[in-house]
Amino acid sequence: MNPANFDFHCHSSVSDGLLPPAEVARRAAANGVDLWALTDHDDLGGLDIARETAEAAGMRFVSGVEISIEWNNLPIHIVGLGFDQHHPDLTGGLAALRSGRLERARRMGEALAAIGIPGVFEGAMGYVTNPNLISRAHFARYLVSIGIAREMSGVFQHYLTPGKPGYVDHRWAGLAEAVAWITAAGGVAVVAHPGRYKMSGGDMRKFLDEFKDLGGRAIEVTSGSHSPDHVLHFARLARHYGFHASRGSDFHGPEESYVDLGRLPQLPQDLKPVWRLID
Repeated sequence: MNPANFDFHCHSSVSDGLLPPAEVARRAAANGVDLWALTDHDDLGGLDIARETAEAAGMRFVSGVEISIEWNNLPIHIVGLGFDQHHPDLTGGLAALRSGRLERARRMGEALAAIGIPGVFEGAMGYVTNPNLISRAHFARYLVSIGIAREMSGVFQHYLTPGKPGYVDHRWAGLAEAVAWITAAGGVAVVAHPGRYKMSGGDMRKFLDEFKDLGGRAIEVTSGSHSPDHVLHFARLARHYGFHASRGSDFHGPEESYVDLGRLPQLPQDLKPVWRLID
């Protein structure tokens, strides 16, 4: 395995992406991706069709998921790669995470109605393919459609982040749980888009210390949401911790993504690519 263009972070309509898994696979292949993972939030339901379509298109496929966790009251995402998608520790943990999403969404709708924006839960559900995985992105799409903001980023900034009127907390997994589920299933745990988390340098190092101690093995260095400075910074941290480096577009859809599938800059050449850890 020596891929020229791997993309290990993207989403389909099984979670909060806009395209079905098969369309995401075909788009990745058309963009020149040769090793690909679908990493839907907290759900493995798209993996079988994604694998089948990817292999038919000539791509090698790696099982993936993006797990929602909370660390020191901060929402963080951990990507799992190359695991047994039927392992009970992983499937059971993800089912528990999904079970609270619908009730959280109802409470978000009630909170927005209380500030004079009624019907948002029902509107957001119109954007949902998998009812167990309604997310803030579905709320943001609906709020943009009714003119509350021009872009989804504005909705998040003013309504859907901690401290804003439409934000409702949820009991996510802990870091130890997520890493344990992934490793029990034979996979590799990866810190997703670390440049997006609002934490100090000291807190980031504390988090990465804990992540490594728990068995985490990689970090996304090249991400659709990372600036060139982020890439340099997290490359330094990957070297410091001995982490392998991952690369992922975080593609959600043609109009909603930082970068298209497979169109990221390459990793810095001296880093150890995460695909080396995957059989």
